[in-house]
Amino acid sequence: MSNAHVFELESTRKFFLTTLSIFDEADSVFAPHPDMYTVAGQVAHAAITVDWFMAGAFGAGWDQHYDEHIAQAKTVTSLETARAMLTKAFDDAIATVAAASEATMFEPIPNDVIMNGAPRVAVLSGITDHTAHHRGSLAVYARLLGKVAPMPYA
Repeated sequence: MSNAHVFELESTRKFFLTTLSIFDEADSVFAPHPDMYTVAGQVAHAAITVDWFMAGAFGAGWDQHYDEHIAQAKTVTSLETARAMLTKAFDDAIATVAAASEATMFEPIPNDVIMNGAPRVAVLSGITDHTAHHRGSLAVYARLLGKVAPMPYA
């Protein structure tokens, strides 16, 4: 296991939760447009996707039922519930990465339908990038609610 891999996941979670800290439960169902994720839905989607990346690289493989993932995230109407999902997803990902040998981290992803034969460690960049995308969306949502998200890197 590489501490750098665990650190990347821990940092990604910390940055996301720092941005999320501006929201309270009353903000859970806010969405700028009815077709968009709510605040809780954004967080739930990020959590579901962390699990998806980890299953793709280390578990059962790439679940490509994207419409079901979107529907699942949209059913989450509580920010508290979504935060718990995110915490669990990152806890599970960190545990998996911490238990993996460096050799395992650099083995090719078994099913290369997604990420085209990249090593398992590549999903960490995917998690970081995808989570940052939704962290940015949440920062915009905060502004629309008259709030200012704190600097995530402080």
